[in-house]
Amino acid sequence: MTELIKKVVEKLIEAKSVVVFTGAGVSAESGVPTFRDKDGLWQKLKPEELANFNAFLRNPDLVTEWYSHRRKIMHEVKPNAGHYAIAEMEKYFERFTVVTQNIDNLHRRAGSKNIFELHGNIERNYCIKCKKFYDLGDTYPDKAIYCECGGLIRPDVVWFGEFLPEDEYDGAVKAAKSCDVCFSVGTSAVVFPAAYIPIYAKQSGAFLVEINPNPTDLSRMADVVLQGKSGEILPLILSEFKKQKGLL
Repeated sequence: MTELIKKVVEKLIEAKSVVVFTGAGVSAESGVPTFRDKDGLWQKLKPEELANFNAFLRNPDLVTEWYSHRRKIMHEVKPNAGHYAIAEMEKYFERFTVVTQNIDNLHRRAGSKNIFELHGNIERNYCIKCKKFYDLGDTYPDKAIYCECGGLIRPDVVWFGEFLPEDEYDGAVKAAKSCDVCFSVGTSAVVFPAAYIPIYAKQSGAFLVEINPNPTDLSRMADVVLQGKSGEILPLILSEFKKQKGLL
């Protein structure tokens, strides 16, 4: 793996623009439960009962309680070494963009600034009627909550059957198509359209690096595949980069 990391660092030293595309595996290393693995949450609960707009209208108490539970879990975990390595890398490039499928806000809490959140952010909420945003802070209601206008307040996340936020996706695509190096980290790369991001980068000539414990459909497209945890591999890449740049 050492030689592969050096190969990645060589490309980073030449790069002006870098995109890091992240998925659930990065959050899992912080203790956030995943959904699609064999032990994931969707094996225990049906997504159509909890993560779509009609389900919310049918049973707003249940959906509100479920997302309060998830938000509490995500609020209590901390960014891991992978999150912090990504945040530090941002300092060393003209353009550095994090594109994440995760809704847990851990990249921002680790210090990343330029982030496109393709599936929303569970720490944000808004009224479905007047669109006013609400910060619920450290409160975790177990029943539906209503805006002063009378509208239901929902989490600002993308549910099944909903489109990705246009500005976030367009910004992510633009960054992917103009980057020199693209990392795909902790994602099985099967949820579209988000999974197009590393594909667009590769098609546009970027050097594609995959970091994941297991092979994925993207592995055959990647220039370098590093199998393992992002919290272990990304700090090694950052350390070698700083060494080569004389920053250590």
